[in-house]
Amino acid sequence: MKKLIFIILIMLMLPMLYQSTPTEILKLKTFDSFVKQQETSGNFVILNITEDDVEKEGGYPFPRKRLGEIHNTLIDKGALGVGWVISFPQADRLGGDEYFANSLKYGNSVIAMFEDGKGNFPQTTGTVIKGNNIGGIVSEGVKENLNTLANNTLQGLAIAPTEVDQLVRRIPLLVRTPNGWIASFGTQVLKGLTGAKTYIITTNDNGIQEISIRGIPPVKTDSLGRKWISWIETPQTNLQEMDVANKYVFVGVTANGVMPQIATPVGLLEPHKIQAALAESLLIQDSPYIPDWALAVEILILATTVLLAWMLINILGITTGILFTSILFFITAFSGYYLIQKGILIDVTWALISQFITASTAFYLRFREQYKLRQQIKKQFEHYLDPRQVKQLQKNPELLKLGGEKRYATFLFTDVRGFTSMSETLEPEKVTYIMNKALTAQQSAVQKHGGMVDKYIGDAMMAIFNAPLDLLNHPKIAFECALDIIKNMSTLNVELQAEGLPPIAIGIGINTGDAVIGNMGSESRFDYTAIGDAVNTAARLESATKERNVDLLIGESTESLCGYHLKKLESIKVKGKTKALEIYTYE
Repeated sequence: MKKLIFIILIMLMLPMLYQSTPTEILKLKTFDSFVKQQETSGNFVILNITEDDVEKEGGYPFPRKRLGEIHNTLIDKGALGVGWVISFPQADRLGGDEYFANSLKYGNSVIAMFEDGKGNFPQTTGTVIKGNNIGGIVSEGVKENLNTLANNTLQGLAIAPTEVDQLVRRIPLLVRTPNGWIASFGTQVLKGLTGAKTYIITTNDNGIQEISIRGIPPVKTDSLGRKWISWIETPQTNLQEMDVANKYVFVGVTANGVMPQIATPVGLLEPHKIQAALAESLLIQDSPYIPDWALAVEILILATTVLLAWMLINILGITTGILFTSILFFITAFSGYYLIQKGILIDVTWALISQFITASTAFYLRFREQYKLRQQIKKQFEHYLDPRQVKQLQKNPELLKLGGEKRYATFLFTDVRGFTSMSETLEPEKVTYIMNKALTAQQSAVQKHGGMVDKYIGDAMMAIFNAPLDLLNHPKIAFECALDIIKNMSTLNVELQAEGLPPIAIGIGINTGDAVIGNMGSESRFDYTAIGDAVNTAARLESATKERNVDLLIGESTESLCGYHLKKLESIKVKGKTKALEIYTYE
């Protein structure tokens, strides 16, 4: 079963490790559905050049002089600046470039560049890099604007790379070139508005961590410098309304067949609307981002919850296991939703699917195992036992299990001294009272330290450490438990004396070694216990405490592993051992 769960776990982790297309699409669609809708900042407006505008102006492209007039009008109407998400690589055949260039000097203006992959690059943007110069998306070439225009304004790269499902969700704020960095259009807009001269790029071992522009808080990005876009409904206007007062204007064309429409999670959008969304996203405090460590956390969540789901079904049984697995499922889903709402894009969708697959597999295997076992029990015992007894065995098959396993453990024996003489002088009720108090004081110490009280033998007790549950450092823990027992007995003696009852003494023996541990006895009656030389030695050490006049004796194997400095005593000879035993006690 252990091998099976690890095979299932590895198979479920592979799609995440290799970032398979289906799991990536599932992750991105989850983010689309649950990322919190943000409000507009109120700093931007989109101006659309519509089909009607193109018809009124006599076709597209508009003469550059007309664009200059539109620019001047926008500034006169109180616009903070104008971003033309339109490229102008060639000269105007009507000779209006100078007029448009002069118009661009007024207000904070930006014109767009687009990639063409031909290996040409514009002048780079001023950047300061804090850390190693690593990370970022590398451009393969940019089509720059006409020098007459480029020399009179800022230029921004209108880039919108798509994800595996061909939708735009993340846009790089800066793009690397052989000579340095160039800014995305929306990023360049904010640089112009804040009057910043440079960008500050902070990197870590994985790549870019955040990008800063003076005047706004640092923007967290992924290692490629990409920002997750919040698709905010920025107000829109047109050439007739020009409702642009105290806002920065993103100008673009929505007329059919002029500008390409780009697929996004909110539908097809023109480039100027995408760049406006980028600018809006940069101003959102705690805006959504995918941290560099997201994949590691997602894999950890998957591995942990899958193993938990498997354990819950197999350990707690079908009914209780399914209940707790459902709770685990809910906690995982809520945690993922909560993180997304807080802007930390960690996906748990595949982890939830993996939990369902794992829980279903565990449920089937457990159900099949129990069904087969119940049928076997019925076949074997239906002719020999009352039907009600058969049903009880079917309900709890563990009652039939016998046998044990060899385990390395630490064994602790105790014995209350003077119990026989006390029984002769005190009333039975008082003897029972004292004995119950003494055994409780011992049992509480064992329980506190994670051991198991195996049995009580009259006034004696046997405890096991490292069975049935694994317990690290069990020799050390058993020794500390013995000290607590001695302390508890001291406290008990104070209580007994206050009640007018005689004090009691105790002897403790501890030894570590291999033993066979498990259910042992007959088919009709058995107990969980341990047998072996290590167990017998612990019992003989307890008996020898009277001879050595100490309350604790520790075997050599326990002393070597407990980590405490113990006092060595003269070795002793015990029955059944040809070699004398090295013994220790505490100082």
